[in-house]
Parts: sequence; structure tokens; C-alpha cells
Amino acid sequence: MGAVIALAVVVLFALFVAARTIRIIPQARAGVVERLGRYHRTLDPGLTIVIPFIDKVKPLVDLREQVVSFPPNGVITADNVTVGIDTVLYFTITDPKAVTYEVANPLQAIEQLTVTTLRNVIGGLTLEDSLTSRDQINTQLRMVLDDATGKWGIRINRVELKAVDPPASIQEAMEKQMRAERDRRAAILNAEGLKQSQILTAEGEKTSAVLRAQGSKEAAILRAEGEAKAIDTVFRAIHEGDPDQGLLSYQYLQMLPQLAQGEANKIWVIPSEFSQALGNIGGVLGGGNGGGARPSAPAPSTPPVDGAP
Repeated sequence: MGAVIALAVVVLFALFVAARTIRIIPQARAGVVERLGRYHRTLDPGLTIVIPFIDKVKPLVDLREQVVSFPPNGVITADNVTVGIDTVLYFTITDPKAVTYEVANPLQAIEQLTVTTLRNVIGGLTLEDSLTSRDQINTQLRMVLDDATGKWGIRINRVELKAVDPPASIQEAMEKQMRAERDRRAAILNAEGLKQSQILTAEGEKTSAVLRAQGSKEAAILRAEGEAKAIDTVFRAIHEGDPDQGLLSYQYLQMLPQLAQGEANKIWVIPSEFSQALGNIGGVLGGGNGGGARPSAPAPSTPPVDGAP
């Protein structure tokens, strides 16, 4: 029975020694080995063997990119405005030995370094620059932090300002300013639109007037040409028909009533050719009856007669 117990103890001790001797390091992890209290080597991912009771493996170091968010910190700008800034930091451990022995608490050290660096950067900028120059601030923070944490075996990949919150009174004033600016731009746009509308309306009226004038001009030209062609046609027809004196006198008498038309005609003057036309007609009629009488001499002009004909 005692032999069995001793054998069990030996087996358990052997298993314990094997567990302390054979170590498996996961991917993207690193282990720091101390031999008799001093740094000995760094374990890479995979299977490795250490000397039990002599070598000590410290807690594994995560080599992946890590993200840490810091709580808001009050920072005073160059124009004496206190703003609360939330920051997000992306970093990677590049040297497990340095991060183990060069700094006691890496996250706390990075946070305090970020706060002090942020105060230095924001302190040289106004509130408006702080709100509109985030990329510039992020770049400056990353350069300063990366330079300071290099000796700790930490590389700063990115620094982002998650929020920049000015005081409530400043936010209200900024909103009023933005509303006033938007109202001003809207008034300018409305004025420009009204101006453009009036210009387009005036140009349209001008074009319409020009087109109407051109139409009236062309219509007048066409009417004049038509009247000229009509007169020419009548003139040719008369000459080709070879009318006698009696027909011309008859046409002359038919035009006389048209001369007296109109409400404004109060006085009608009988021209001297009226008697001559009557004589010509009489001569034509007399000649048609076989009288062959000569046309009488033209009568003197009749004085004006009041009233309508």
C-alpha cells in the first residue's frame, strides 16, 4: 500500500514538473522568461521548454492592436473656454521585454500622457479651431505619444477625438450664430432668385416686344405689297380693257358716297369734276339714243353745302 502511494506521488510530481517544463504560447502572444529573477529570454508562439523552479514565465503579453477609451477631460482652449474631450487610443505592443520592465502600468501611463499632451495641443488653439481641426489634433497627439511610448515598447497607431463638448452656454451661442448665418444665406439666395426672375421677365418682355414689332413690320410690308399688287392689277385691267370716258365717269360717281361716310363729316364739298362727270354720262346716254349731242362744258365749282349728302 505504501508503495502504491509513493508511486502515485512520483507520478503526480512528474506531471507537475512536465507542466512546468513544457509551455504552449498562443498565437499573437509573447512570454517573458526570468531565470533566477533576471530576464532570460522571450517566448514566441508555439511549444517551448523551460527549466522548472529556475525559470519563471511572467503573464503573457498580448501583441494584437488594442483599443482603449479614456473618460472626458476638461481642457482649456487659447480663448479661455473649457471643453470636455473624449479620446480613443489604438496601440500595439511591439517589445514585450520593454513593456514588462520599462513601465509599471502601461494603460495608466498612456492615459496620463494623453491628457497632458491633449492639454498642450488644445491650449494653443481657439475653440473654433478645436472643433474644425480634429485631423490636425489627432496627428499631433499621435506623433507626441508615439515618440514618448517608443521606449516602453508600445507603438501608437491612431488617436481619435470621439467628442469635443463646449459648455452649454457656448453651444447655445454657436447655434444662434449658425441660425443667423443660415437666415442670412437664405435671404441672399432669395434676393438673387428674385433678381434673376426679374431679369428673365424683362428679357422675355423685350424679346416679345421685338417679335411683335417684327411681326407688325412684316405684316405692314405684306399689306403694302398686296395693295401695290392690287393697284397694279387694277391698273393693268383698266388699260387692257380700254374703258371709255363714260365708264370712268360712272366709277367716279360711285366713289362719291364713300367720301361722305363717317360721323365726323359735317361739311361735304362737291368737286368741280362732278359736273363734268355728269356731262360725260349724259353725253354717253345721249349718244346711245342717237342724239350725238356734244358734252356740255364743265360747270363752275359749287360752294360748300352744310349737312350730310
